[in-house]
Amino acid sequence: MPLVNVYTSAPSLPDDRASALLRQLSKLLATELRKPESYVMTSLTPRAQMTFGGTDAPACYVEVKSIGNITPKTTEALSKKLCATLNAELGVAPDRIYIEFADAPGHLWGFNGGTFG
Repeated sequence: MPLVNVYTSAPSLPDDRASALLRQLSKLLATELRKPESYVMTSLTPRAQMTFGGTDAPACYVEVKSIGNITPKTTEALSKKLCATLNAELGVAPDRIYIEFADAPGHLWGFNGGTFG
């Protein structure tokens, strides 16, 4: 149920590096949100047309969604670690990354023909 979507205007990574980044993000979410990694989904959308601060320099918009465990302490830690990871792997400066955190009610999250509610 944890999900991270990364939209970035940074250049595409080679397939092996993109896969490694997605696995790294999966482990990070599972650890920080204290959820089984078997439920974590990751997504990377490179080469998105974006501006940030009026320029088209590389930027990221990141969505993090989960059912529970989205606390101020958790979002602060995740923001720091996600920005560091995306800076290292995509070359996007942390001050060009927005992260939206959402705590979804279980009944609004479908899985395997049912919901988590």
